[in-house]
Amino acid sequence: MGGPSENPELWAFLASLHCGELLSGTVTAIERFGVFVALDDGPDHPIFSGVGFITIPELSWRRFETASDVVHVGQRVACEFLQFDTWNLEARLSLRATQPDPFQQFADRVAVGQKLHGQVTKLVPFGVFVRVADGIEGLIHLRELASVPVETPSDFVQVGDEIAVVVTSVDTERRRLTLSRREISPDQSDRRDRR
Repeated sequence: MGGPSENPELWAFLASLHCGELLSGTVTAIERFGVFVALDDGPDHPIFSGVGFITIPELSWRRFETASDVVHVGQRVACEFLQFDTWNLEARLSLRATQPDPFQQFADRVAVGQKLHGQVTKLVPFGVFVRVADGIEGLIHLRELASVPVETPSDFVQVGDEIAVVVTSVDTERRRLTLSRREISPDQSDRRDRR
């Protein structure tokens, strides 16, 4: 892409930015690998549709299918500057860094041993994912799904089932929540049993 001599204005602008600085701009293009942002205060990019670039993981704390579920072309955004990508001559940005992390907020409210109600969202060979709050999913490992050995999760739950669970661990660093269903007595295990 060229060094400081080929694009002196752009290079000088990018080199002047500091990690954590807030930059505003307009979404100019949405690609499979990320989103381009034309920065208000920055020069144009010689090749791309914007000097700012947000990778897919930096768009949102919440799960989404495609980048267009989070932003649209023409949208105004305020992002945190992460780093100067000297290879592509772009400012790597984070949109999610400007928003509160729902996992951290959730972790502040729950404790190990606490009972929660949630909805089964996904069955995997090693267990079951359960949504216990907006944007928060936890995993019940196979061994924690029932008081008897479990080979296949679908023998015990289906996607969409509302179940009661107990929090067994909250890992804020890795943003992981683990749950159990073994300690829940049968009369409070799920709504289908309460008819």
